[in-house]
Amino acid sequence: MRDDGHDDRRDDAVREKLRGAARAHRPDRERMLARVERGMAEGERPEGRSKGTRRVGGASWPRVVGATAAVAGIFAVAGYGVSVALRDGDAPQSVATSTSSGPPAASPEPTGTFAPPTRRPSGPPSSSPGAGESGKPSGSTSRGPSEGAEPPKSSGKPTDDEDTTASGKRVPADRLLWADGSIDPGSHAYWSQSDITVKAKKPLTSLTVQLRVAGSGQVEDTGNWRSLPEGDFDVSVTERDGDLVYRWTLKRGRTVPAGEHVFAGQFNHPAGKRDAGDDSYEVRAGTAEERAVWRGDFA
Repeated sequence: MRDDGHDDRRDDAVREKLRGAARAHRPDRERMLARVERGMAEGERPEGRSKGTRRVGGASWPRVVGATAAVAGIFAVAGYGVSVALRDGDAPQSVATSTSSGPPAASPEPTGTFAPPTRRPSGPPSSSPGAGESGKPSGSTSRGPSEGAEPPKSSGKPTDDEDTTASGKRVPADRLLWADGSIDPGSHAYWSQSDITVKAKKPLTSLTVQLRVAGSGQVEDTGNWRSLPEGDFDVSVTERDGDLVYRWTLKRGRTVPAGEHVFAGQFNHPAGKRDAGDDSYEVRAGTAEERAVWRGDFA
């Protein structure tokens, strides 16, 4: 009868010897290559070659390929022997390494830059546009007529009041300008923007635009802007008797070109639809020879 226990012990002993031999095995690469080179050199001296003939060139390409394959096979067999010896036991964890003929391929990079489109927010701006910015924020519309068109009916009216900000002869205001006040359509239940559109009929050497927002102390300034260059004006926002007063004054030596221009004040107010019937504006304009004043409201 077969003694299975004895056979198992013998198999274990054999495996242990194989593992030990595999661990201790260190292939002699230099020696292997030397043997291959000697074999190649001996192959170049075949017997029976005549004395007078001389072979030109080195070993043939098939022999070189065969020798290389032989070296690779030796290393492969050595590696296989190690793996067989360690496969059935608790082999130590190892990290496999390999060589490659070139650097690893780089991950592709995008050829362009994606940027979402820029647009203004649909709500009211939290502050006035930056320095040097011209034009109106989203939601603003100009109420004045285009060049050459008959101006529409305005909520304001010309006045012959004395204008101390400009020199020259007093003239009817509509000779120098036309103006209108309106509530910007972007306004809502908590925030409003009041627009004053001024159409200068000729270049102006002096201009002061004033917006008065009636609020009984319940309106709060959030910003202002004008379509003309910011550096051309001195701007102030003050509170008078509970009302907000915005004032834009053209600096000395600057000129307002003929055309349509917009001045706007922005403010918070109590919730609900705001009545602008008590708000008002005033425009004082002048040239070197003439001056005039235009006043109006937002009714």
